[in-house]
Amino acid sequence: MAGEDRSPGTAPRAAAPDETPDLYGAYPRLTPKQIRFLSGHGTRRPVAAGEVLIREGDRGGDFYVILGGSVAITEYYGTSDERLLRLHRQGRFLGELGLLQGQVAFYTAHAREAGEVLVIPVDRLRVLVARDPVLGNLVLRAYLGRRTMLVGAGAGFRILGSRYSSDTRRLREFAARNWLPHRWIDLETDAEAEALLRRFSVAPEETPIVIWREEQVLRNPGNAELARLIGLSTPAAGGDHDLLIVGSGPAGIAAAVYGSSDGLATTLVDAFATGGQAGTSSLIENYLGFPSGISGSELAERGVLQARKFGARVRIPAEATSLEPDGGHYRVTFADGTEALGRTVVLATGAHYRRLDVPGIARLEGTSVFYAATVYEARQCGADPVAVVGGGNSAGQASLFLAERVPRVHLLIRGPSLGAGMSRYLVDQIERHPRVNVALDTEVREVRGDDTLRSVVVEHIRTKERRALDACSLFVFIGAKPCTDWLSDALALDDEGFVLTGAEAEARAAPGVWESQSRGCLRLETSLPGVFAAGDVRSGSVKRVASAAGEGAMAVHHVHDHLGHTTAGLPGPGDDLPAPSGRSAAPGGDPHASATDAHPLHMTGGEGR
Repeated sequence: MAGEDRSPGTAPRAAAPDETPDLYGAYPRLTPKQIRFLSGHGTRRPVAAGEVLIREGDRGGDFYVILGGSVAITEYYGTSDERLLRLHRQGRFLGELGLLQGQVAFYTAHAREAGEVLVIPVDRLRVLVARDPVLGNLVLRAYLGRRTMLVGAGAGFRILGSRYSSDTRRLREFAARNWLPHRWIDLETDAEAEALLRRFSVAPEETPIVIWREEQVLRNPGNAELARLIGLSTPAAGGDHDLLIVGSGPAGIAAAVYGSSDGLATTLVDAFATGGQAGTSSLIENYLGFPSGISGSELAERGVLQARKFGARVRIPAEATSLEPDGGHYRVTFADGTEALGRTVVLATGAHYRRLDVPGIARLEGTSVFYAATVYEARQCGADPVAVVGGGNSAGQASLFLAERVPRVHLLIRGPSLGAGMSRYLVDQIERHPRVNVALDTEVREVRGDDTLRSVVVEHIRTKERRALDACSLFVFIGAKPCTDWLSDALALDDEGFVLTGAEAEARAAPGVWESQSRGCLRLETSLPGVFAAGDVRSGSVKRVASAAGEGAMAVHHVHDHLGHTTAGLPGPGDDLPAPSGRSAAPGGDPHASATDAHPLHMTGGEGR
């Protein structure tokens, strides 16, 4: 069948009986025209039956188009646990999201029947998909779908540990938030746990462990060690950068896309995962350009791929611990002791949800108390009722998402109205949903359960009446605290810790910082020239994904303005930087809001906020 051709309008050949059907656009078949186009940039070669094209655990590789024969996608290839995942024939292409991101392969692809393939280097593929939007969208959509299916199938590495272990929770959350294919094996309940412990000579107290390719075992690895194992992160972010972006939520990703596309040497770092709070949202229905909605994790992955396409470097995890001037640049130090210099810095560290102040709740966090509602958390709910706390869009989105998976969702709202802090489209859906029960004027007073949550005791604010609600999980979305503890001695912050920008920041800057500049403080600029804040971390910002992305783009415009002026007045190495002259009298309400605040995209509603 190799070399088969059809006219451009001919429908692609249907899947063979033993071929994996094309599910949700994850396994499309290239047209003859597309194959001819790609053939001009690659090499055709025969493959023998049994030949391995992609090996599990290998990084990088090539882009393969099947011209003849068939290719099997398997997990644990060559072992007693080998499992067939997919089977592809002529016209399909191999690979998934990790190929474009430089991660290791989470499966093995080998020829089940002899045939022929077209081989294209992955660096060349990136250029081609950027040049051809139709082909690029086809490949990207397929790769995103394949990653989703790999995650859902539990492919990749295995995490073996106790559900009551904080380190197990940490590893599982890190893998889930970074969309890494993996499977959790519960030390207490999974039958295979004991056999695996014996096979790898691991004592229960040494768990959690990460098992990779049946031959590599990491005992309670840190997040950075796990990231290195699967190729999640680029090398250490040393050297000199035109633009250093700290935080990879929508604002940080947008800054990385626009900065790198403008030709700036750009590095994006994050302490945990891309996406920020938006990355924890199961479905964003009101973001421009996605009428059917998009998950926060997919939106983040698309943005990161764009930034990488333009040359941005991405480093995860990298927790910033300090910021200080250094010879016309700024030095950012990370928790692992590494450092990075940037001519400019964009702070986009965002905010995190506040913890619910209820006695005993800490012991349940990560096992049945959550601050995000994604597939990862939903899988742990089983078939029991859950409770959601909060009156904003994030709580509304979480309630609707969970209501499709559990029999009952109790939405607990402190205020007297469902629509006071929630977008109308969410209010309408919640009021119509038969499995969402809304309780207004209600607060959580007690959580019951030893190792896992059993029930939640709530109190009506006005009547003081208390009652217990059966719930196996509690999801909390109550207010936000900025991630700025590491900046308290470096920048002017408002009373709640958000970063001041514009005229308000200039007024509270240390003496002498701005007098030597040939310009005033820009709208998104902080009390340090060349350091900008965008998104939720900024005082007075609009807490929306669209606004955050807009501020990230505008921050890059300010970066060009700053680089176009002299930086002669910037403190050098060894110079003492006076402490900021105080905090604002009233948090928020920045009268010098950015253009994205003055003319916001009219998208009411929450996006993982």
